[in-house]
Amino acid sequence: MKKFMFLPIVLLFLASCSHAPDFSPRKINYDRDICAQCLMGIADQEYAVQAINSYGDVLWFDDIGCLHEYMKSPDWKKFTGGKKVQIWVGDSEHKGKWLDAEKAYYNFGKHTPMGYGYSAVAQPNDSTYTFQQMFKRIDEGKTMREEFLKEHKMMGKGMKKK
Repeated sequence: MKKFMFLPIVLLFLASCSHAPDFSPRKINYDRDICAQCLMGIADQEYAVQAINSYGDVLWFDDIGCLHEYMKSPDWKKFTGGKKVQIWVGDSEHKGKWLDAEKAYYNFGKHTPMGYGYSAVAQPNDSTYTFQQMFKRIDEGKTMREEFLKEHKMMGKGMKKK
């Protein structure tokens, strides 16, 4: 009989050790959340990105292009720890809705917070790109960054166009 008295305690202990990570999208705290790449405050949900690691830690980005740049850094490898990361991106057509960034489609030509020009939508059309295509285009310099930097007078001498 004494053996069975400890069974609920053991089961409770095992249940607490095997919790699944919560990869659900988080709500933006506009007073606190900043972009991990450019350190700007998150202002527009429709262009915002959040990455959630297996520990439940969240990194925010104000533009999908900032995520792209951050993913090249050693900090990204530390953040992921070689494990699953869920990336959510704001749906530019339905304010307040989040899309799985790797399954979303991207329009080009919007004035996004950091000037990369890509906004996410749920459904593809003739002028959208997949996540991988959009990242390749950013690598090729197909962004609106130069125009953005000139407009914001951030393009100093010696800065070269990609």
